[in-house]
Amino acid sequence: MANAVLQLEALSCPSCMNKIETALENSEGVQFSKVLFNAGKVKVVFDRSVVDVKDLAEKIEEIGFPVLNIVES
Repeated sequence: MANAVLQLEALSCPSCMNKIETALENSEGVQFSKVLFNAGKVKVVFDRSVVDVKDLAEKIEEIGFPVLNIVES
């Protein structure tokens, strides 16, 4: 499993957090996601053999939340 932190533009409401987590957790290959609302970050644990972190960033952007930076570990 791989880990990534995606930096987002500021989130404006707690329901944004739920939208992002739901979108990611419904993605094949994602084991876990957690939005850190006040920090404007998303932590994701995923299987690189199934999904690429750039695809996850695109999924977040498709629902209206620009991704500013991605840090993989």
